[in-house]
Amino acid sequence: MGKLTTHVLDTMNGCPAAGMLIGLYRVQDGQPVLVRQAVLNHDGRTDGPLLDDTTFATGRYRLVFEVAAYFRGRGVELPEPPFLEAVPIDFGLANPLQHYHVPLLTSPWAYSTYRGS
Repeated sequence: MGKLTTHVLDTMNGCPAAGMLIGLYRVQDGQPVLVRQAVLNHDGRTDGPLLDDTTFATGRYRLVFEVAAYFRGRGVELPEPPFLEAVPIDFGLANPLQHYHVPLLTSPWAYSTYRGS
């Protein structure tokens, strides 16, 4: 059955982004509705899928990664306002039988994502 996972790598320090807060939103009628929040574990992942076979639904979603708070927590001095405060990634889940994986590679100044496996 379908599921949604994520993984965040801190490219500034070359490690998983342990402790980063993320939020998953379902976008309904153009408005984000919070589905759940999670703090990433030691491997930069959630302890289980963000959505699994019991909660997976097709539609539009947004993952918000709290990048500035994470780097401040690691002692990085950021300007005010920081270049990246939070990184939102909007995406669609179209097939309830597939595994969707949304990885993020980030530093305080850049990020990259793709559909992973």
